[in-house]
Amino acid sequence: MKKVGFIGLGIMGGPMAENLLNGGADLTICDLNRAIVEKFVAAGAKQASAAEIGATCDVIFTILPNGSIVQDILFGEHGVASTIRPGTVVCDCSSVTPQESQTCFAKFKAMGVGFVDAPVSGGEPKAIDGTLAFMAGGEQADFDALKPFFDHMGASAMLVGASGSGSVTKLANQVIVNLNIAAVSEAFVLAAKAGVDPRKVYQAIRGGLAGSVILDAKLPKIVARDFKPGGTITVNHKDIKNVLATAHAIDVPLPLTAQLFEIMQSLKVSGHMGDDHCGLIRYFEQLANITVQSGKQD
Repeated sequence: MKKVGFIGLGIMGGPMAENLLNGGADLTICDLNRAIVEKFVAAGAKQASAAEIGATCDVIFTILPNGSIVQDILFGEHGVASTIRPGTVVCDCSSVTPQESQTCFAKFKAMGVGFVDAPVSGGEPKAIDGTLAFMAGGEQADFDALKPFFDHMGASAMLVGASGSGSVTKLANQVIVNLNIAAVSEAFVLAAKAGVDPRKVYQAIRGGLAGSVILDAKLPKIVARDFKPGGTITVNHKDIKNVLATAHAIDVPLPLTAQLFEIMQSLKVSGHMGDDHCGLIRYFEQLANITVQSGKQD
């Protein structure tokens, strides 16, 4: 049985690692959160440092807040690469830039180590129930080695192309997801300001062309004023910043995404970055002086 390392047990990584453990993986974990580490150890996982995981594991997953943390965990003084063995496959599920993924690929390639960038879509609910979508970039043999583990954590996994392709796909995904949330927010602020119950508007339109996974996932949370994060505005703000940096580097104008970034900036100033990304509606509510709640308009 292959030994699996997992580094990063946050909102997404925790449930992903739990699904691997429940699937019978010989799992070694690493995280700064002592409580979550103790929970996994009690469930049968082993605890180790990043360097120890590099030395002992055949397959290593990381899912971390940003690219600089990924680089430090993998290539820092006491990182995974300091002890890693040729033939190991590393999979980064973090949302980072394509350039950062390609840097990891090149460094590991020189060591005889496989590297796949495989960010995920689906948020916390799909991480919990094991139905995430993995979008991967890298070499076929490395993807094939990871596929059995993807199957424990997700409903789909696709090798999109060469190194960095998974990260490009994730950036495109984040544009679509976040702009959809912004569109839902703007539309339902309009409905609420006009005095119509947003929940009834939702029921009326969800079966038509305006219906979507985003609408079904986020509108009920909005009207319930439930901003507990499945994916924070902070994380999505970072992703949209990466989108714009990547687009500018290849001369792709993204006017709608640029406006979305500024909306997120305003929510940063007002202290809402820890909200679920459906909290984007707070920006539009403030503009219109209205709160979107079922049966109540302020």
